[in-house]
Amino acid sequence: MKDYSEAIEKCPLAGVQKIVHGKWTMVIIYFLSQQTLRFSELKRKMPNVTEANLTKELRTLEQYGLVHREVYREVPPRVEYSLTSIGIKFIPVLKALEQWALEYNAQ
Repeated sequence: MKDYSEAIEKCPLAGVQKIVHGKWTMVIIYFLSQQTLRFSELKRKMPNVTEANLTKELRTLEQYGLVHREVYREVPPRVEYSLTSIGIKFIPVLKALEQWALEYNAQ
């Protein structure tokens, strides 16, 4: 049997899949593409996601460099999330996926 693991590791799309594999990842990027948001604001826009899952996906996006987390040292503490420059470059990909989804659903 042929071993494809090396070929998969070299595939650029496999790397992208690691980043956007989360159920809510693209939705988070979509909302952050519109404006900088606090955690509670994101949670209100996504009522079906648990706080734990939202936190996990935000941390993953931050780890991969798509999302920036800004902590303001004030009382009460304030944390805002925004897209990084590489996160902003993902927006056209998101728009292309949206267009494809609309065409697919129209069939």
